[in-house]
Amino acid sequence: MYDKLMLLEVLTQTLEAARKVIKRFEPVTSVEYFTNSPEGREKLDAICMVIIAIGESLKNIDKITEKKLLSQYPEIDWKGAKGMRDIISHHYFDIDAEEIFWVCENKMKPLAETIEKIIAELSL
Repeated sequence: MYDKLMLLEVLTQTLEAARKVIKRFEPVTSVEYFTNSPEGREKLDAICMVIIAIGESLKNIDKITEKKLLSQYPEIDWKGAKGMRDIISHHYFDIDAEEIFWVCENKMKPLAETIEKIIAELSL
């Protein structure tokens, strides 16, 4: 069995990080925003840093739960989410702004919603 309080702490931090990405992404209307302006590049850097933290947190959740929790929520590509962390961390100078834009636009809200659901179910 795992430490439920520790797990809830990591899940809460992960949820806060996902919400941070969603908030930071609000003014971004196109990939060109990321690539064609100094403020866009700074925004891309900031978002990537939080995506790295999310991926690391998901790996920690797997460690805490011996990979038994996240697999119960197949609506999220957990392997892909954790893999984004590795790609950004190890290939930082080759980050694909289009991919980050797509992830922010299509994956962050479902991720946040699923983590909220996990927290609610664990808190029962």
